[in-house]
Amino acid sequence: MEDLSYYEILEVSQSADKSTIKKAYRTMAKKYHPDKNPGDEAAEHQFKLCNEAYQCLSDAKQKSIYDRYGKEGLQGMGGGGRRSSGGFDDLGSMFEDMFSGMGGGGGRRQNPADMDKYPLDMNIDMHISFDEAVFGCEKEVKYRYKQACKPCKGTGAKNAKLSTCKQCAGQGQVYMKQGFMTFSQTCPACQGTGAAATDSCKSCNGKGFDEITDSVNVNIPAGIDTGNRLRVSGQGNIGKKGSRGDLYVTFEVEQDKHFIRDENDVYIEIPVFFTQAITGESITIPSLTGEVELQLDVGTRDKQRFTFRGEGIADVHGHGKGHLIAIINIQYPKKLNENQAELLFKLQESFGIESTPHEGVLDAAIDKMKGWFKK
Repeated sequence: MEDLSYYEILEVSQSADKSTIKKAYRTMAKKYHPDKNPGDEAAEHQFKLCNEAYQCLSDAKQKSIYDRYGKEGLQGMGGGGRRSSGGFDDLGSMFEDMFSGMGGGGGRRQNPADMDKYPLDMNIDMHISFDEAVFGCEKEVKYRYKQACKPCKGTGAKNAKLSTCKQCAGQGQVYMKQGFMTFSQTCPACQGTGAAATDSCKSCNGKGFDEITDSVNVNIPAGIDTGNRLRVSGQGNIGKKGSRGDLYVTFEVEQDKHFIRDENDVYIEIPVFFTQAITGESITIPSLTGEVELQLDVGTRDKQRFTFRGEGIADVHGHGKGHLIAIINIQYPKKLNENQAELLFKLQESFGIESTPHEGVLDAAIDKMKGWFKK
């Protein structure tokens, strides 16, 4: 199964409405249809993915399940996002409308011996540190890709001899009836090819492919974030005819102990002693590229924020940099000795009435409360 999401396959956002999804599907299906790309395995594979993606996203119920649980959530609904033949737009009529002038052949089935047993594009996950994501780096990626077994020519069958699949009678689909509805899913025996091996290939144990360990150096751009993907062209799986897909690397960025990332902005909590906050002291704080001076306001408040523009993370697409936001966390002494307590008392007295703001504010509330009990 492709690791690309259905939205990525159709090149639409997750918020796209049904009309937008249908329009995108028609465009993509027309682009990759086998009749427009004869002999192009990559285009045919992409066409199948577009069909699968549209069948899921055009149905409100399946789309909702997919958005919440992904492809795994669809497994109990007829198999990996495949939909009932009676519950969605008639794809056949749609194809007739799209390709009516292309010279026929819309229902032509590809030779099972030419069909790959796996997608050519592949995905791997990579964990990188916070600083590697912020500044970019070069990493060696070790992975395993599939290559069609040469003795069986990628069929999984001894001497590449295939016969009609008995489970689906060569249709590539199996059907189940539930009430008046008929559900279809890819035949599990032949994976949709309509053909199966009479005897398994001993070289690959019937899998149809060998797995090869390889490595490639990847240049990771500054600003990469969790969930971002990089495409390494021509480093994916290899098909029966030598066509090779792409390798996609999906990143997981580790969190830092001090800096908290929010897209391209970075937050850092700065502990400040209460006297520093009161007097508006200037303090040195860390940034991503060194140190910066933070000038506190006189009477700085707890949780007050100070923004250093352009001191955040570079946008991975080259659209400037985010900001560094320092959040003040005022610290108070946990205990006082006699001398400290006396000094603070004298300081408080020096402010006069300003040091007891609660009295004027609460006098009216106290008088009002007393009135409640006189009634």
